[in-house]
Amino acid sequence: MTPLSPRKLITFDWAMKRLLRSKANFEILEGFLSELLGEDIFILEILESESNKESRRDKSNRVDLKVKNSKSEFIIIEVQFDRELDYLQRMLYGTSRVITEHQKEGKAYATLVKVISVNILYFDFGHGSDYIYHGTTTFMGIHDHDKLELDVRQQKQYGKIQINNIYPEYYLIRINNFNRIATTSLDEWIYFLKNEEIKDEFKAKGIQKAKKSFSLMSLSEKEQLAYARYQDDLRYQASLVESNYGLGRLEGKEEGRIEGKEEGRIEGKVEGIEQGKLEVAERLVAKGMSAEEAAAIAGIDVQLLRH
Repeated sequence: MTPLSPRKLITFDWAMKRLLRSKANFEILEGFLSELLGEDIFILEILESESNKESRRDKSNRVDLKVKNSKSEFIIIEVQFDRELDYLQRMLYGTSRVITEHQKEGKAYATLVKVISVNILYFDFGHGSDYIYHGTTTFMGIHDHDKLELDVRQQKQYGKIQINNIYPEYYLIRINNFNRIATTSLDEWIYFLKNEEIKDEFKAKGIQKAKKSFSLMSLSEKEQLAYARYQDDLRYQASLVESNYGLGRLEGKEEGRIEGKEEGRIEGKVEGIEQGKLEVAERLVAKGMSAEEAAAIAGIDVQLLRH
């Protein structure tokens, strides 16, 4: 295999665990959130969450980063690589938990905290063509089809103008659906999240500081060793290849049995195996491995990853 040049930037999820918790790097996270939410975000503090763990394989990990901004809103950010069919419920659980954790006993419901859930997903999720989805809560009239609004007294009580400003908001960033050049400042961040590359001409808030701070060469020797161990963990994922092959064979066999045709079984088997290989390769790329190396480990054509 042809020697590959080392990656120049660390992955965003590893940075969230190691670098972005430092106040010196708040500007980076503020930039990303400002571009995503469409307003200037200023971080007051990074709060402890159950995600402060070293191993990505720890299944108790529910929140990667929890932020409190200058408006006393809580923003939870999660990077997810592995497919979860119940991920929508997981998001709901995450926001609900933050709300209850920060509600003091005996306080009125009007003091419930506002939560924004940002989910960066590296797996195929749901059915839709866009790569960013935004979810809010609104109330529509069944008969008149009008939108319920807060009255003046409620606006003063809540300190909010719209009902959706009270309830949790959700952002779903479907990285696999981003297959274009960066045409907006937000696209520049999405481009980085997918390609682990920041171009010199990118001008999104905080992104050039990210390029400098996320440079492997800028890390201390201790941090470089920690990141090397993280990369070793990525190689561990290669052991899942055979498991995916087995799953592909079973799925192919079942598909063929249902169709009742030998050719259907064979075709299903082949497609299942190839899909298993592709999924493993995509997971490795999403976690920071180059397309060439991931394709070589999974045993597929690198062009399948680039399309």
